[in-house]
Amino acid sequence: MTHNHWKSALLNRRMLICIFTGFSSGLPLYILISLLPAWLRSEHVDLKSIGLFALIQLPFTWKFLWAPLLDRYSPPLGRRRGWMLISQLALLCSIPGFGWLHPTLDLWTIAWLAGTIAFFSATQDVVLDAYRRELLPDIELGMGSAIHVNAYKIAGLVPGSLSLILADYLPWSSVFLITALFMLPGLLMTLLVKEPLQAQTTPTTLRQAVLEPFHEFISRRGLCSALLILAFIFLYKLGDSMATALATPFYLDMGFSKTQIGLVAKNAGLWPSVIGGLLGGAWMLRLGINRALWLFGGMQMIAILGFAWLAWLGRHAAPGAAELTQLALVIGIEAFGVGLGTAAFVAFIAKTTHPLYTATQFALFTSLAAVPRTVANAGAGCLVEDGALHLAGWLPAIPCAGMGWTRFMLICFLLAVPGMLLLHWVAPWNGKRKTLQA
Repeated sequence: MTHNHWKSALLNRRMLICIFTGFSSGLPLYILISLLPAWLRSEHVDLKSIGLFALIQLPFTWKFLWAPLLDRYSPPLGRRRGWMLISQLALLCSIPGFGWLHPTLDLWTIAWLAGTIAFFSATQDVVLDAYRRELLPDIELGMGSAIHVNAYKIAGLVPGSLSLILADYLPWSSVFLITALFMLPGLLMTLLVKEPLQAQTTPTTLRQAVLEPFHEFISRRGLCSALLILAFIFLYKLGDSMATALATPFYLDMGFSKTQIGLVAKNAGLWPSVIGGLLGGAWMLRLGINRALWLFGGMQMIAILGFAWLAWLGRHAAPGAAELTQLALVIGIEAFGVGLGTAAFVAFIAKTTHPLYTATQFALFTSLAAVPRTVANAGAGCLVEDGALHLAGWLPAIPCAGMGWTRFMLICFLLAVPGMLLLHWVAPWNGKRKTLQA
């Protein structure tokens, strides 16, 4: 790629828009997973109740169910900008509602409000993903996806850091209002940008919007190839998701204090992830998405071995500078590898969608990619510890493997292998995809 191509791919209005889409997409999610639990705990809500709030993330897994409605119907501003504006206004108006409630008296109301915000946030994700795919030419998908993902992560600094600092000086009602106002840049972006040309072609019926995205995907790829792509989307991040599902308990079991984990993880985790994502986007301009998936996927697997090495070293009675350096090294490599892998993975998903059904297909693929994280969170602990898992009193207990941290991390490494093997069919190194017909 020539210098001019590099410059045009990096320095243009489309990349600036990707910053705003990423920030606007990440802010409400981090409010739910960072700020909301901190508020509840500071108001003396018990940990069991706070833990159940993880269920409010279900709309992000099921968003493909209502994505066809966003493809079928066009509000006044257009099929993409209209739904972007509606979802962003809904978030801007609903987030301050937390400040009007009292956690110990209105916990169920807070849960319903959180679920509603999760629905609006997932809806915004559907339309922002579709808008970004229709905005970017194929050659810019890698860099645009990387910028979006990193702006998404940086948005987490607002509810995860700034809002918590403000909570020491201001009432929570003011904190939630100020945090909600950070939705304004994304809303302003929606008003200023133009509707993509592809978004102006709308499915004529709801039936077409629901069924045709799946029919088109299978027809375009062939049934076997389509199933292989879906399997790849499910498996590519499985090993990494499993290895990091219990990251904080793992660090605690290795003897590190919560303060040490917080300081090291924030500094050694966030910025390597951001740098990895940006470098991944830049390298994809030269490598292409297919080769990036191979190389960056290999980096993800190496990062998992870092966790296995840390587990092999064992628990430290009194971690010192050397042990903290080891922890920072493992977290930094993992975050860098994930930043690379995520940039390529999101770009692959974007490229796989058809412009006419971007919202539905993108939502389906990203929902499928979110399943491994849910599965990992549910079953990882039972693989590590001895004993039995009791789901409910009327269900039989599930025996746990009790394999310990070292073997568990090695299993996670092996779980990353199938996704890499599928690259041979879904994203060959030479760029020539092998078509398999049923």
